[in-house]
Amino acid sequence: MHAYANPTRFLALARPLTLWLLVAGLVLVILGSIYGLLYAPADRLMGDSVRILYIHVPTVWLAMGGWTAIAIASIMQIVWRHPLAAVAARAVAVPGAVFTALGLITGSIWARPTWGTWWVWDGRVTSVLVLFFLYLAYIALANASSDKGGVSRVTAIFGIVGAINIPIINRSVAWWNSLHQPASITVSGSSIDSAFLWPLLVNVIGFSLLFGAIVLMRMRGILAETKVEARLKRMAAE
Repeated sequence: MHAYANPTRFLALARPLTLWLLVAGLVLVILGSIYGLLYAPADRLMGDSVRILYIHVPTVWLAMGGWTAIAIASIMQIVWRHPLAAVAARAVAVPGAVFTALGLITGSIWARPTWGTWWVWDGRVTSVLVLFFLYLAYIALANASSDKGGVSRVTAIFGIVGAINIPIINRSVAWWNSLHQPASITVSGSSIDSAFLWPLLVNVIGFSLLFGAIVLMRMRGILAETKVEARLKRMAAE
């Protein structure tokens, strides 16, 4: 678990991996989006508006995945005291918030022709909005309590407690009456036609790789900033 706890060892792996993830992610997102937006058939009921799912679904999945990563990193920080866990959690927060905002925006655009309104206060939409505010609160706490590039114990606990919202988002359609359609992709299979499914999966993988590349870039930036601050403190003390 601590094999890459040393920043030097981590950076040696992160530098080339960032580029590979970024390039591969961009290629997949471009291919999936071109096919999905231009060549995939329109839906029988929703028409061409269904094409926004190629952006909406990956961003919402990664919004939930981002907070799950924060919770896991926070547990590693508190329980195992992994030196880079807090840095990783802090690095995930900003792209997580951006992807959550994109999920809300694309969902609102999709809702207008489908539901006849831009916004509905149902379980799924509201819980994703709550997730966005959780990200903003985490970012504020992390910036106020940054310690050697990481976050305080209180911020880590907030990251763990906030994970309660993830199963609420996932199960909200089943728990409450909702205009939002039930999950189309589950562990048991998919109800989506293959003409829509394959470009969607390509975009999910592509956006995931891009998310990973952004997180690694932010971790590298945080570590570099921490190194500069430590050097300036040593110079000031001399």
